[in-house]
Amino acid sequence: MTGRRYRDSTVVDFVVVGSGAAGGVMARELAVAGFSTVVLEQGSRLTPDEFEHDELKYWFQAGITNDPGRSPQTFRSDPAATAMPTGTRPALWYARTVGGSSTHFTANYWRFHEIDFVERSHLGAIAGTGFEDWPITYAELEPYYTKVEWDIGVSGLAGASPFDPPRTRPYPMPPLPVKSSGVLLERGARKLGLHPFPAPMAINSQPHRGRPACINCGFCHGYACEVQAKASTLFNMIPEAEATGRCEIRANSYVVRIDTDAKGRASGVAYFDVHGREHFQKARAVIVAANGAETPRLLLASASPQYPDGLANSSGLVGKYLMFNYSSRVDAVFEHELNEFKSVQVTRVVHDFYDADPRRGFYGGGGIDARIGPQPAIWAQRLSADGPAWGAAFKARLREFPRAMNLLCHGTSLPVASNAVSLDPTLKDAWGRPAIRVTYKDHPDDLANARFMQDRGVEIMQAAGAQRVARAPIREQSFSMHLLGTCRMGNDARTSVVDRYHRTHDVPNLFLCDGSSLVTSGRGQPTMTIQALAFRAAEHIARFARAGEI
Repeated sequence: MTGRRYRDSTVVDFVVVGSGAAGGVMARELAVAGFSTVVLEQGSRLTPDEFEHDELKYWFQAGITNDPGRSPQTFRSDPAATAMPTGTRPALWYARTVGGSSTHFTANYWRFHEIDFVERSHLGAIAGTGFEDWPITYAELEPYYTKVEWDIGVSGLAGASPFDPPRTRPYPMPPLPVKSSGVLLERGARKLGLHPFPAPMAINSQPHRGRPACINCGFCHGYACEVQAKASTLFNMIPEAEATGRCEIRANSYVVRIDTDAKGRASGVAYFDVHGREHFQKARAVIVAANGAETPRLLLASASPQYPDGLANSSGLVGKYLMFNYSSRVDAVFEHELNEFKSVQVTRVVHDFYDADPRRGFYGGGGIDARIGPQPAIWAQRLSADGPAWGAAFKARLREFPRAMNLLCHGTSLPVASNAVSLDPTLKDAWGRPAIRVTYKDHPDDLANARFMQDRGVEIMQAAGAQRVARAPIREQSFSMHLLGTCRMGNDARTSVVDRYHRTHDVPNLFLCDGSSLVTSGRGQPTMTIQALAFRAAEHIARFARAGEI
């Protein structure tokens, strides 16, 4: 932690809210470009020796994630109904620590394909949705995808998939070693004439930019990487930002409001420190990269006489069009031990069903990867939900764990205006602020696509020779880690919140860049696109600042 320390009263060039996948990139790019930058992060800053392989703590006790006890949420599937508290499991789940959810993600790093940005033009309108083209194309974003791969660090094999979009440079590292699940996915897929390929992963297969290679500990999904092989901004972007001497990472700083001056421009942010004391950090411009839930919440909580419906909300779309990505699951047991609990989660992927196909009768597409999923406690919990939960039969099934794997069939979620993040009218958090209220109901096409993708997964596992294949129930979603679309990009201020450069239409020195900016959901792995957008946005924001346009 070598960065500069600023006083609240110092007017810095930029204050960045959030230090995760996008916020960490913003911090590095703006500090390197010569701007004074303060990054405010809700959570604490942990060092590698503080990370734990504790499944109960990290998955059930909010080890590094949002704590429902201090940050409760409510949920409803019907916007006319009263939202009810979610209890010990939040509806929207994300890390709360320096590095954000880039600390605990699985690290699947697929690029979006060319079609993702222009699907509306190809497929037409979809009733009951805000299905639209993006204001940018894949070709515009491609250089920044490449920058993610080389600066963040992605292992993969260029050209291995016939469905990959164009690229200007290969991956900086070869693929990670294939696991048993990858071999079996590949075996089954090839028997069916499909095209499995090495998974692009933001995990080092060899040393890269001062970080070591993966040691195959098995604790990726839901855990921080003490080895630093997984590409969290905690280990790459943030140290490089601090090394400039122009960036401060201020942990345990809970931002509760963005203030504006008499001209309606952002003047800084109010936040609580670790002791609950309120501060105000002055800034020439504000960038919110807090995630697809916390970003709209902060804008709505920043309502004022100038902006009575919330900041940057003249369109009325702040918080609207929440998208989760629907992922269905196929569980399989094989004759021999697979020992999938070791090493990274994913080593092989299938993208044959990526594109939407109108002949299916519904919108959607996706990708399929092979993995074990969470470690034994959650695996056992899943068993108890679809069979005997006690006694000899349950114990016999538990002994199958070393021979088990699953396919995760990642899909799409359509943007529906009533699916939203808003402020709960009654429930408060530990700081006395309105809690997040989630309204979500899957579009029928999302459920149909989930069933279609799951069917393909079943066929692959059967072709691979599984002794038993089981389907996880496909139900309406009430929980997600992918929080997309709630402050969408667009050229028209009436139908979007930010423009193609992530500047809010209403406030010229307020920028939003995280999952909230996405116009469509992609196919279930948004983080690489979020970071590519952040690299692109930072470049343009720096250009605006140098030209005196902020």
